[in-house]
Amino acid sequence: MLLPFALSCLAIFGSTTAQRTIQWSFVQNGTSGIIPVELITISPTLMLMYDRADGNPLLLPNGERAWAALWNIETQTATPLLSQTDTFCAGGAFISNGTLLHPRGDGRMGIRLFGPCTSPTGAGCTVFEDPANIHLKVLRWYPTGLRIPDGSLMIIGGSNFNTFYNDAPTAVNSIEFFPSKEDTVRPSQFLLDAQPVNMFPRSVVLPSGHVFIAANNISMLYDVESNTELARLPEIPNGVRIANPFDGSLQLLPLTPPLYEPTVLVCGGSATDDRRPASNLTNLDPTTKQCSRMTLTPAGIARGWQVELMPDQRILTESVLLPNGDVIFINGGHTGYSGYPTVSNANATLSNAANPALRPILYRTSLATNRITQEGLPSSNIPRMYHSVASITGKGNIMVAGSNPNPAVIPPGTIPFPTEFRVEYLNPDFITNNAPRPVIQSAPTHLLFNQRATMKVTIPRSLLSNTLQVSLMDLGYVTHAQHANSRLVVLEHTLVGNTLTITGPPNANIFPPAPAWLFLVADGVWSEGLQLMVGDGGNPPRPASAQGIKIPTNSI
Repeated sequence: MLLPFALSCLAIFGSTTAQRTIQWSFVQNGTSGIIPVELITISPTLMLMYDRADGNPLLLPNGERAWAALWNIETQTATPLLSQTDTFCAGGAFISNGTLLHPRGDGRMGIRLFGPCTSPTGAGCTVFEDPANIHLKVLRWYPTGLRIPDGSLMIIGGSNFNTFYNDAPTAVNSIEFFPSKEDTVRPSQFLLDAQPVNMFPRSVVLPSGHVFIAANNISMLYDVESNTELARLPEIPNGVRIANPFDGSLQLLPLTPPLYEPTVLVCGGSATDDRRPASNLTNLDPTTKQCSRMTLTPAGIARGWQVELMPDQRILTESVLLPNGDVIFINGGHTGYSGYPTVSNANATLSNAANPALRPILYRTSLATNRITQEGLPSSNIPRMYHSVASITGKGNIMVAGSNPNPAVIPPGTIPFPTEFRVEYLNPDFITNNAPRPVIQSAPTHLLFNQRATMKVTIPRSLLSNTLQVSLMDLGYVTHAQHANSRLVVLEHTLVGNTLTITGPPNANIFPPAPAWLFLVADGVWSEGLQLMVGDGGNPPRPASAQGIKIPTNSI
């Protein structure tokens, strides 16, 4: 049944009201054929996976082993994609014209292009490699790809060689862009200072348009336009280090009108002294149970990091942002580090981490206290260690896959953490039970900045006890415990009957232009996602006239 009266809402975050406890369940369904070292949701039915080809069972039509594949979440099958070069350990992001960019990885200079791909089955979807004049300026392995407000890609850091600690001469302590903004790379003193724990630096675009970057236990504020490091921010407390190979997660919490105050949440990682040589480390070294959050406003920075504790220690944990604004932490281990045989005792297991973290953790963003819980969350029986992933899908559940802390494909029964091809889904109870959910019946294919759009929706009356929320999301590019570009913006809206009028984000600082997902949330239950383009869909860099209006914000 439809709501028979008008309802207007801005946001519900910050409430202290108790939430309904969602009961989650794991379901194993299908095998991926490759290890999804990298994973991104590209359509309502498809997930794109990148790996390397060391014995994968999934074969291309010519009989060669696949390095990339499309996973169909309806048929639970993988379709191989031709990739001419090694796809291992790269970054990625959508840009403003809907193309997925994949800076090469494996110490190479090319940039792969994927899509836009509109086929529900992936038929005809192609990876384009090394088109003319599309390449990096330097070799980069383990880089971060961050989409910035003009719709282009900021490529941050990395290494020029497969390494554990990233120090001279392997460290690539620079930034560059696609399309290029200048003829040379931009050297970064911050990345130099974050050595040797600075691969896959965690990065976020703030509502001010500045970029927040964290690596090791330090963070900074960066101005892209002036190429200026504006400020160093307080260190992550208690010596906790994030970024590879001490991988903790960093998540931007939901942005809500009118001020869109940004808060970042850092969970897991390691407090090991990074001056200890790898030969002095073991996969039984303790990690951390610390979560730290800081609001990136002048007042929030003055307060500094606010520390909360998870029920157990975690490294390599994925942070999956949910449509209701909560965060699920999943996968990884309780001890050790990222990578395969590097630390002193890893030869016995081939894994730098041990003691798998089998039970997820929920971070309830809207609560003022007692945010962290495992209530309602089951344990998996599949260890998900190094090179595992988790991402929300267009259906609204979480795909969990991968794990291969080994230099090659190793079958079960031979070592503690073999190569894992089984795919699982972590389902909320309303999906498991096929319970009533909000439904988006029709919606625009484009959402322009600060412009209104009309949708037709169905909201079951049983879910209207709490305020309706409209969540605009980037589901993130997942690799090495990093969900690059993950983002949720709560949209202003009005509901009359089954007509929902929404207003796009005011500008590209709030949501950098690219493909996005729209979810409706009512009483903690979310709809399936609807994919649409935010912005005009033009090639980057988008001019200021296409980036919306300026608004007051206290974001730094």
